[in-house]
Amino acid sequence: MADSSIAARTPVGRRPARHVLRAVVVAYLFFLVAWPLYLVGRNAFADGLASFRAILTDPDVTHALQLTVVIAVVAVVINTVFGVGISMLLVRYDFPGKRALNALLDMPLSVSPIVVGLALILVYGGRDGWFGPTLEAAGFQIIFAVPGMVMATVFVALPLVIREVVPVLQEVGDEQEQAARSLGANAWQTFRRITLPSIKWGVIYGVVLSLARSLGEFGAVKVVSGNVLGDTRTATLVVEEKYLNFDKGGAYATAFLLALVAVACIIVVSVLRPKEER
Repeated sequence: MADSSIAARTPVGRRPARHVLRAVVVAYLFFLVAWPLYLVGRNAFADGLASFRAILTDPDVTHALQLTVVIAVVAVVINTVFGVGISMLLVRYDFPGKRALNALLDMPLSVSPIVVGLALILVYGGRDGWFGPTLEAAGFQIIFAVPGMVMATVFVALPLVIREVVPVLQEVGDEQEQAARSLGANAWQTFRRITLPSIKWGVIYGVVLSLARSLGEFGAVKVVSGNVLGDTRTATLVVEEKYLNFDKGGAYATAFLLALVAVACIIVVSVLRPKEER
């Protein structure tokens, strides 16, 4: 009865416009997202499994895949810990410069990754970097090594956990946390038993987005890695190298593996997430 009454109150002239709008949105997403991903998958399997066997038996490619996973996991862990902490700081506390910090957190989404890589070189590079000579004298190499690649990946994926957790914290409020503290719970007990369960799905979804972004990072990592074969070459750099060398089968197969992991993570979280949390 309620649906029929709502439909009766909906102007007839708006229904065709609504259907047209839906068709435009679906077509836009299809040609921008679904169709290109389908073409990558189709070209990856153009020769059956031969392209996948070739890249998975190539020690340089397997090293690049393993390095990509390691960098992505480390970056996700760092962004999760600091992302939750920064989210708590922004929502639960007032301090001078809060708006500036909130705006600064969106910088990784607006600055080109190439600029990020160049900035890291200027700060942590060898001879000309601010801290480069000191770090190298102490035996630490940041640029053209894995630490610099991790830093670049952490930077580009920094806001993703924060922007998922902050709205959830704002929605749940702090009444239960205050009640827990009034009953004698310390800060860690309050966070573990009250705060974390309430923001669980926000954190999980932020982690998935951060993982997908970290696996696919290209620009910043290319600048700071040096792209050394078998040492600092990641999977995204393998895609570029194989495509430029006319090994399109290997390029499509590697790209398909990266896209498969990212899409699978998002689909699994969307399916498992309870309806009331969506």
